[in-house]
Amino acid sequence: MSPKSGKRPVALLLMITAQTLCAVFFVWDVLSDAVEDMAAGLPLGHLWIEAAAVAGLVAAILFETRYLLRLLRRKAHLERQVSLAATAFHDIIEDHCRRWGLTASEQDVATFTIKGLSIAEIAALRGTAEGTVKAHLNGIYRKAGVTGRGALLSLLIEELMGQPLLSPDRREDTDAA
Repeated sequence: MSPKSGKRPVALLLMITAQTLCAVFFVWDVLSDAVEDMAAGLPLGHLWIEAAAVAGLVAAILFETRYLLRLLRRKAHLERQVSLAATAFHDIIEDHCRRWGLTASEQDVATFTIKGLSIAEIAALRGTAEGTVKAHLNGIYRKAGVTGRGALLSLLIEELMGQPLLSPDRREDTDAA
């Protein structure tokens, strides 16, 4: 999610708090006016308009609170889905690395490649020469039966998209939570 979306619940919470304080003030104002007007024997007609405005404000606060809660639930749901997808993708990568018989170094290079790092970046992270990374990539592509990075990613994503993120028994566990 973008950094901006993380600020939305805080902004809504601040707005709801400000509106709640205003509603409390206006309720107090309407009630004190009603007491004063009744004590003075004045008609209460103008208070109905103020009371309707306060009721509208309270209704808006309730609506915004429900919206905020729904937004937070949706965010939590999306974060769970992203976590499930990331876990499934990681499992697929590990499974393929085992099936292809990649060495530990090749697995590192494959993981960095899948994450989108350049050969120079991978070499710097691993503390090796770029030629070593290229040699590992050639071995990875040969063992995977693909011709390059795009084909490797396509192979992994295709497998991820072709199967459900959760098995039926794990799906029941997640639904119960």
